[in-house]
Amino acid sequence: MRHKPALWGTLSLLLALAVSLLPGCATAPEPATPPETTITDQLGRAVSLNAVPQRIISLAPSNTEILFALGLADRVVAITDYCNYPPEASAKPSIGGFSTPNIEEIIALAPDLVLATSIHETEIIPQLEARGITVFALNPKTIDQVLAAISLVGRVTGAEPAAAGLVAGLQPRISSVTDRTQNLSAEQRPATLYIVWHDPLMIAGTGTLPHTLIDRAGGTNIGHKIKDYGDISLEAVIDADPAVLIAGTGHGTGADAPFQYIQNEARLRDTTARQQDNIYAINSDLPGRGGPRIVDALEQFARFIHPEVFK
Repeated sequence: MRHKPALWGTLSLLLALAVSLLPGCATAPEPATPPETTITDQLGRAVSLNAVPQRIISLAPSNTEILFALGLADRVVAITDYCNYPPEASAKPSIGGFSTPNIEEIIALAPDLVLATSIHETEIIPQLEARGITVFALNPKTIDQVLAAISLVGRVTGAEPAAAGLVAGLQPRISSVTDRTQNLSAEQRPATLYIVWHDPLMIAGTGTLPHTLIDRAGGTNIGHKIKDYGDISLEAVIDADPAVLIAGTGHGTGADAPFQYIQNEARLRDTTARQQDNIYAINSDLPGRGGPRIVDALEQFARFIHPEVFK
């Protein structure tokens, strides 16, 4: 009789084990995106997700670049006409232009997630949500916000480890630039201008990715009084006397027209940039898209603005 407590303890253990093995009683692995998760996008919208998205439509080239960089190409069912990177993205069906996507085509593809941007906030997003389609928007304006956008896409798609790895790989490259530029004095920061287009003359002002690239690369954006992208007179550029002129290229049929303009416009001949031959061209996709290649743009801007430091 003195062995009864031990016997009952053994039986209780066996009973608990048996119950745990019954169907429905085992602990299920936690899904990458738990049901009814609410995540705030970069427009400040609370977006509810009830499953990990498997059919994703990208409404912007920057979003497409993030999705492919996270290894989610197989889940992307459509992109825009302007999503040209990586090259394999061109094999995906298109739902129209960046600012003019075809709503009916989007609906027909039955996506469980549409990845949008701020340009879609007023018209496109409300139309899609009215049809019951989940929309998540990105709107990065700085390098840090680009990294945050990558992390957000990782959370929304259940690809958090891939997103963390991508961000971790980009951060040392960013630091290799900013560690050498963050303590520069105002006098050590050359007056820099990023030319978006030449006719009319359009530049990148505050609230744009090129603006933050100039700052992080150790320059001073002489277009800082303009908000977003805006026109500027040639006289104002001459008066500001830029020491560095950078032109975006690859604008469709425009090709390198902005670069040719800053290189050859006679009235710019006395600017410090022309006198010292500090005239540069960059593929406009790099500084213009809030995706992983923004770090490529930062490295190029650093070489343009401080060639003596960044060989």
